[in-house]
Amino acid sequence: MGDAIVGVVANPLSGRDIRRLVTQASVFPTAEKANMIQRMLTAFGAIGVHRVLLSTDLGGISASVFRAIERRAGSGRDRPGWPEVEFLDGQPIRQTAQDTAEAVRRMVIAGARVIVILGGDGTARVAATAAGHVPLLALSTGTNNVFPAVREATIAGLAAGLVATGQVPADGATTRAKLLEVRAGDRTETALVDVAVSTERHVGARAIWDPATVTQLFCAFAEPDAVGLSSILGQLAPVARHEPYGVTAHLSSAASRQVLAPIAPGLVVPVGVDGIERMRPGPEYLPDNAGHPRVRGTRARRVRDRRDSRLRPPVRG
Repeated sequence: MGDAIVGVVANPLSGRDIRRLVTQASVFPTAEKANMIQRMLTAFGAIGVHRVLLSTDLGGISASVFRAIERRAGSGRDRPGWPEVEFLDGQPIRQTAQDTAEAVRRMVIAGARVIVILGGDGTARVAATAAGHVPLLALSTGTNNVFPAVREATIAGLAAGLVATGQVPADGATTRAKLLEVRAGDRTETALVDVAVSTERHVGARAIWDPATVTQLFCAFAEPDAVGLSSILGQLAPVARHEPYGVTAHLSSAASRQVLAPIAPGLVVPVGVDGIERMRPGPEYLPDNAGHPRVRGTRARRVRDRRDSRLRPPVRG
């Protein structure tokens, strides 16, 4: 089987967007992200993972893990072993989504069999685009995340380690996720959860927290217990993650059908919904001319050229 290699990418900027100011959303501190990685290293070592590739950052996560490794080496105490940890330095750190994409690509080239992502919906989206067919385990460390799961890092590490070592076949332990594809001119973006057509002309804080600016919504899946724009259709026309279609609708304050939706933690607002339609793989959808397509995840910018924007419905990624 060769070396069992796991990649770990931790986004230092996840969980720090505008929703902490406008809705009192929770903050996910750097120290906890570093602690999660250390708990995963213990699980990896117990399962038999040989090597871990860890992204580097300017926020203190990788530095904290490095200090923990040094403390363990110098303590002289008998502790469960950690795998060899290789820090993926040598590349400029821009503190943008490009850092995640480059780290994931390097992990794929190095032979990682599983890549664990600590971040929000935007981090998971960027990682999924770069990972190809390597399994991803996305752990939520962002704001009201829909795609990443909230899991104890020890259990996540055990699960990732079992797949990486081949003790559990990847085909039996992983599922393929749906995605939405947005095309505007020669640019293509993908979304794992939703695409909103917004009248906001400026990127600003990137997170969409005011549904009054959204005229149209496309969802790869929509769950009634989610927080965010997808919760709107999750209440009216829920679509599970495993179902081979998505859902779209127009939003308007004048619509006769109204729903109270949790748009962000601590923010529940009425939203008018019209024209709910199931999206099946195959046909393309033209977004409204009144807005700009925006993919979920605050690490993603809006798609600027609305004149030729087309959206492909859910396909298996």
